[in-house]
Amino acid sequence: MPELTDQERQTRLKALNALMELMRPAVQADGGDLVLVRADVESGVVEVQLQGACSSCAISSSTLEGGVTRILTDRLDWVTQVIGGVDDSIDAEDSMSLGAGGYVPRYRQL
Repeated sequence: MPELTDQERQTRLKALNALMELMRPAVQADGGDLVLVRADVESGVVEVQLQGACSSCAISSSTLEGGVTRILTDRLDWVTQVIGGVDDSIDAEDSMSLGAGGYVPRYRQL
């Protein structure tokens, strides 16, 4: 595989950042965030992290696998692998107070 030029590297990184910014509002609407940790535009390996309310969300892994990974690999043909994680450094109760998405169960007091 031929080595990428600086221009090609810059173009790939710019496209990745634009796509991340396109996805972030959906995650932020539920009290979380989507952060690009690192990207190797040569090998196609991208690492992302869900933060905030995502650490207490039951569907975080589905968001990473079915959403973020699918979108990145479908729209950026050079992405070969997406490594995802959830920032679990925040306390679970604090995380839940940041926001709740449509899939978070709600309990009604009787």
